[in-house]
Amino acid sequence: MLKQLTTRYFPTMAFAWISLFVLTGTTIAAEFSIRPTWSQLRGPNGQGHPSQPVDVPLQWSETENIVWKIPVPGLGWSSPVLSEGKIWLTSALEEGAVLKAFSFDVETGQLLQEVEVFRPEEPVSVNEQNSHASPTPVVEPGFVYVHFGTMGTACLNSETGDIVWKHEKLKLDHKEGPGSSPVLLNNLLLINCDGMDVQYVAALDKRTGDIVWKTERSGPFRDRPDFKKAYSTPVVHEVNGRWQVISTGADQIEGYDVETGEEIWRVLYNGFSNVPLVQVEGTTAYVCTGFTKSELWAIDLTGEGDVTETHVLWTFKRQVPQISSPVLVDGRLYFVSDKGVGGCVDAKTGEAVWQDRLGGNFSSSPIYVNGHILFSNHEGKTLVVVPGDELNIVRTNSLDGIIKATPAPIPGGLILRTDSHLYRIGQ
Repeated sequence: MLKQLTTRYFPTMAFAWISLFVLTGTTIAAEFSIRPTWSQLRGPNGQGHPSQPVDVPLQWSETENIVWKIPVPGLGWSSPVLSEGKIWLTSALEEGAVLKAFSFDVETGQLLQEVEVFRPEEPVSVNEQNSHASPTPVVEPGFVYVHFGTMGTACLNSETGDIVWKHEKLKLDHKEGPGSSPVLLNNLLLINCDGMDVQYVAALDKRTGDIVWKTERSGPFRDRPDFKKAYSTPVVHEVNGRWQVISTGADQIEGYDVETGEEIWRVLYNGFSNVPLVQVEGTTAYVCTGFTKSELWAIDLTGEGDVTETHVLWTFKRQVPQISSPVLVDGRLYFVSDKGVGGCVDAKTGEAVWQDRLGGNFSSSPIYVNGHILFSNHEGKTLVVVPGDELNIVRTNSLDGIIKATPAPIPGGLILRTDSHLYRIGQ
């Protein structure tokens, strides 16, 4: 007899994360799942695809197809995420002395909640291209999890705005400010912590904020502290029935067991200050290796131990992004370099399909919606590109302000953040 059990973690939301099944009264198996909404950086599992088709307008400007435009207090480059009719993002005020979470009504743009989460005594220094509120929150029904790097992590009740817990023990020296966003799997909040001084991956209990496991990167690292830091976001992926936390760090990428934090495999390369999210499909991961000259590597995820010499399928070395993440569409990887050179690579072979100039400077990551790829740049422009054998820009849309956050698609529209405002694009 098959009997379904609900998890004890937030019982009203058991469907969202884990279902436990008792088979014939003896065998227990866990079924893990990725949330199907735009609940984290770049949507479901960070891959830049909505879980269902959305009809996004392909043309907009300050005077066309704007449902609403709302100013956002302070400065932050965290991307908007959505849950239960609310848009969540973070921002820093008073030059990082006050760190807040904000929610807005998705229909009207009305500011619903403004929650002061942390007030650090000494705000960390940040690179002029960064902010004190760059990590993107992750949301699920009833709760929002915000992260400000070494300045702290917190869980908020998304209905009341009350702070459920705070965690301020994941300390590290970012040098350039925080950048790694948290992700959820099961009852775990997973966070990369790669500073000049320490480098580790942590899993917090989402109910309490307590550390469940914490695994130091195995290295090796170069001697210079600058070459040890990274700003990446983990990706979770199932490989042959086992869930892995795939985590990019300086000079290395590892796969960890999601339950224990045990390292399964690692690949070594030369690169640091890594930002782009890993793209995954089947048993293959695609990783950008970081500064100073980024490369795109395809890695077979089925290995164990140091698999640098055995499980790297191909490498690509021309105009690979250091900040923006690629997007995988129909067996091809599309990406744009920091200085605006776009590219398309065959995901199976690593062979270039095309490379061409998009123009502008890019930090925002492309997303795939409605049969088109959207590329947004610092100059406030979003290029609408049709995937194919050559660069095909069908529309260029301009807004006032700087775009570094990644847009979030919704049915019939798009939520887009600039340095000063939040927009809902739609008809």
